[in-house]
Amino acid sequence: MPRLDDDHTGARIKEQRKLARLTQRQLADRLPYSYSLLNQVECGAKPANLDFVAAVAQVLRIDVTVLTGQPYVTELQQDRLAELVRPIREALDLYDLGADDAIPDRPAEQLIASAEALCAEVRATHLRNAARLLPTTIAELTTAAWRTQSTELWQALASTYRTAHDISVKLGYYDLSGVALDRMDWAAHRASDPCLAAIRQYMRALVYFREGEYTIGQRLVAAGHGIVGAAQQTREAIAVTGQLHLGASVIAARADQQAVVDTHIAEARDCARQTGDASEVHWLSFGPTNVALHEMSAAVEMRQYDEALTQARQITLPMALATSRRAHFLIDKARSEMETGRTEAALSSIIDARHAAPEQTRYHPGARETIKGLVHISRRTPDTLGHMAAWIGL
Repeated sequence: MPRLDDDHTGARIKEQRKLARLTQRQLADRLPYSYSLLNQVECGAKPANLDFVAAVAQVLRIDVTVLTGQPYVTELQQDRLAELVRPIREALDLYDLGADDAIPDRPAEQLIASAEALCAEVRATHLRNAARLLPTTIAELTTAAWRTQSTELWQALASTYRTAHDISVKLGYYDLSGVALDRMDWAAHRASDPCLAAIRQYMRALVYFREGEYTIGQRLVAAGHGIVGAAQQTREAIAVTGQLHLGASVIAARADQQAVVDTHIAEARDCARQTGDASEVHWLSFGPTNVALHEMSAAVEMRQYDEALTQARQITLPMALATSRRAHFLIDKARSEMETGRTEAALSSIIDARHAAPEQTRYHPGARETIKGLVHISRRTPDTLGHMAAWIGL
């Protein structure tokens, strides 16, 4: 059976536990998981699921990325993505410098179209291309917004900051994603756009979801509801409200609050009945399909893997569904299949996710842990699984 090297999540948990001067038993007593599971994870006999990692990080008061090893620098360098991060970081620092005289004027409609195109590239999981184009687009929009003080340009600039957040998260640069969200808030205020401000709170909530701070995440969702609830109840506002409920559902699921999950899913479903497919609204992919996908994700987060697979069989993904959402569905499905002993199906789902969205899948912690889990439980590693393990750097 293949073995992990010493640079795996369990080894990092062990290192950080010792730095905190805790025994395995002492750490396990503070976790909603068993001593046996902690022992298996630390020695590399069992991979660590994301909810387990978040719980450990919360107890040890460290960032999740310390335990997951993100960003995955070696793979990023191999894919020539690491070199694209610094220009994004620099572009995010231009926000308060006013107009740059070296940047020529471009028609506002062209700049707004560029911001929309970046959102489309991220939803299509073309991360390299989006990362390459993003710094120039931010610089041009920053200058144009300062020159004209146009609401539409401030909105477009907020959208590019949101794209910077999306790319940073997908590549594992969570510190940079936080900067991008701060910039998004700054631009949304200048645009006086409550929907953008509420979306920013939704994204902040998901940051705390990844870190295992569920109470803060729920408060941020509530703040988002307060912002959008004070706005005119347009189709846009209803879609944003629905997406806030979906974010709250997965946070509640991670906190094992079944009744709260059910309430938020029901509210989101009601919003979706009012909007129909609202995928175009702020690129949130909101609509009936996304409600079903989040209901399945909530089941996965609550470790109800059989229920998640039952729901998966009932979901028909429309052709127009964003590739990023399609890949996330396949990764959730693979995790559920692995946890219920359907190893061949799990491998097939992960391969499908890779074919659909190779860059997103390679850097998705859930996909990586599922591949590691499949390696561990396989008596004889199939050639295809060995190839996938090598692909993620195992």
